[in-house]
Amino acid sequence: MNRFLSALFAIFLCGIPSATADDNIRAAQARLKEGGFYFGEVNGTASSDTSAAITRYQIRNGLQISGQLDAATAKALGVVSTKTAAPSSPAPPADSDTWRRLRKSDQEFLENLKAKSPPAPTATAPAVASTSPLTTAPAAPDSPYEATLVLSKERLRDYVGAFVLAGLDTQIGAELEFFGDRVNYYDEGMVAREKIRRDLQTYAQRWPSRRFWLAGEVRVKPQADSRLSVTFPLRYDLRNGTKRSSGRVTKTLLLEVMGDDLQIVAVNEQKAR
Repeated sequence: MNRFLSALFAIFLCGIPSATADDNIRAAQARLKEGGFYFGEVNGTASSDTSAAITRYQIRNGLQISGQLDAATAKALGVVSTKTAAPSSPAPPADSDTWRRLRKSDQEFLENLKAKSPPAPTATAPAVASTSPLTTAPAAPDSPYEATLVLSKERLRDYVGAFVLAGLDTQIGAELEFFGDRVNYYDEGMVAREKIRRDLQTYAQRWPSRRFWLAGEVRVKPQADSRLSVTFPLRYDLRNGTKRSSGRVTKTLLLEVMGDDLQIVAVNEQKAR
């Protein structure tokens, strides 16, 4: 009998963290819904919808891009006590469904954001360079795709967040999906996707613990060839055991319209001094 009660008590204790986590997710969903970041049910269930909403919030509030309700994000949302926060601990990565959903963005979110008056940017929260109305990005003249993709700078900010989040996917090299068949790749000139795949795998092995923050404005510049240049500052913290590298880079993506999506045809970065 005592063994049965002990086992029952152990099961009860094991269930407490789970219940608390559900309560935290439910509270986060409610706060995100109030802010226009989330449009699903407030049910305390973790999902790609919830993770995408969390990421939208993170990239607009200078928080670590994780797609998870990590300590810093929970604190910013007012969900948990600061006593439980452990901002130095990296959160587990979001799944592939999250960044794929974020990559396509959410029209309801964009329309809701457009209807609101944009708040004045704070010192820590990144801002889009301007709030120009929605426009349709034309496809390149020799592209087989129709020019049907509706873009705004907020839509492109979601794309940037999705690209960074894909780099944290447990499937190493997941961000390869964002690249075209041939890419003007940093200072290496034109390279094929296989070269990029190898580089991504090497990078992930060298730095198994990776954290990133969108650290300022996302700037969009239309190009003469109907492409878009998107530039953004990215803060990083990379670790492998006792080894660590941290700092900030300014990254530029050259994007080409591909039907209802975008692909990266060039990428470069400069390290901040």
